[in-house]
Amino acid sequence: MPTGRDYDAPMSPRRRPTHPGEPHDGGLAERLNWLRAGVLGANDGIVSTAAVIVGVAGASTALSPILLAGLAALVGGAISMALGEYVSVSSQRDTERSLIDKERTELATDPKAELAELAQLYVDRGLSEETARTVATELTAHDALAAHLEAELNLEADDVVSPWRAAAASAVSFTLGGLLPLLTMLLLPDPAKIIGTFTAVLLALGVTGYVASWIGGASPSRAMIRTVIGGVLALGATFALGSALGTGVG
Repeated sequence: MPTGRDYDAPMSPRRRPTHPGEPHDGGLAERLNWLRAGVLGANDGIVSTAAVIVGVAGASTALSPILLAGLAALVGGAISMALGEYVSVSSQRDTERSLIDKERTELATDPKAELAELAQLYVDRGLSEETARTVATELTAHDALAAHLEAELNLEADDVVSPWRAAAASAVSFTLGGLLPLLTMLLLPDPAKIIGTFTAVLLALGVTGYVASWIGGASPSRAMIRTVIGGVLALGATFALGSALGTGVG
């Protein structure tokens, strides 16, 4: 007696069971790429800008040099991050495109050898030779290039990363991250400038560490501890240096 859906009936593509939190749609590499660039950019913006202005504040409490140093760090850092991300991701994109073109050429020139290669890949993964041959044949008939890219290279032809998006995400997130310590330092009254900036920066680094762990599926506590400790070391070092230089100059 039926008790709900007929389990002998074919399953609709829209009703395939999935586990929450698992990515089953396309474009995953591209989304992870700009998310990664955004988180790293924000983290670098927070730490590098805060380190510069805290170092200057250690030497002088005047707002003009703090503002000038902060803006220079913000603009220069954002441009540097964007350029670095663009060059890095462009190299990755060129490599991916080269591999895709190579696979496309091999399929066009020697399809039988490519079919045998695909079947062997599935045998190596644990399928019987007969099943592997059947799977390889059916996937090749459906989309040969996609089947080979997934099995051999873990790539998708339409999921090549974009250097422009990564560069933009990195620059924007660096700027937003760097504005936090700069505005904190400028807006708080003198007695609370340093401690307030330290507090805001460490809290923000805890957030970026958590987001980075969420993207990578790692332990949030470890990522947060690493980023916060790094921030403490950077701010402590630059503040000590600024204080020493300020005292020496005075």
